[in-house]
Amino acid sequence: MTEKDKGFMLRAIQLAEKGMENGSGGPFGAVVVKKGKIIGEGYNSVISEKDPTAHAEVLAIRDACRSLNSFQLEGCTVYTSCEPCPMCLGAIYWARPEKVYYACTREDAAEIEFDDHFIYEELEKEIDKRKIDFKNLLRDKALPLFKMWKEKPDKTSY
Repeated sequence: MTEKDKGFMLRAIQLAEKGMENGSGGPFGAVVVKKGKIIGEGYNSVISEKDPTAHAEVLAIRDACRSLNSFQLEGCTVYTSCEPCPMCLGAIYWARPEKVYYACTREDAAEIEFDDHFIYEELEKEIDKRKIDFKNLLRDKALPLFKMWKEKPDKTSY
């Protein structure tokens, strides 16, 4: 880890503090860096935005993608003040950065009542054994769209 890496992580930590202190949400911040420059920032804004998906990493990814005018973060590094939750982890994988640095661990987050272990457990269960009731509905109506997508000659794959 370089001094620049430490500086980017300190910025993520500063954002976490800013968001927490201004009442936006929990103590989580993130930055996205490309070629040594911050191109996206975010802090947890679940409370202020009234949006359960407004996590620091998701907001930083959205900001970075706007900066790059792209839906992927190839060649980028994410710095986040805490190990990403399952939702943010999924967003990170879809965005495809090269690397992620994190400060606090998910165990540290659980100690302050941000415990996402139950989500990891739910993902391992059969769909009909999960706490939230999932029901398959109108698959026959939706499936033709998948065929159309597969055959679409001008699609942008991602």
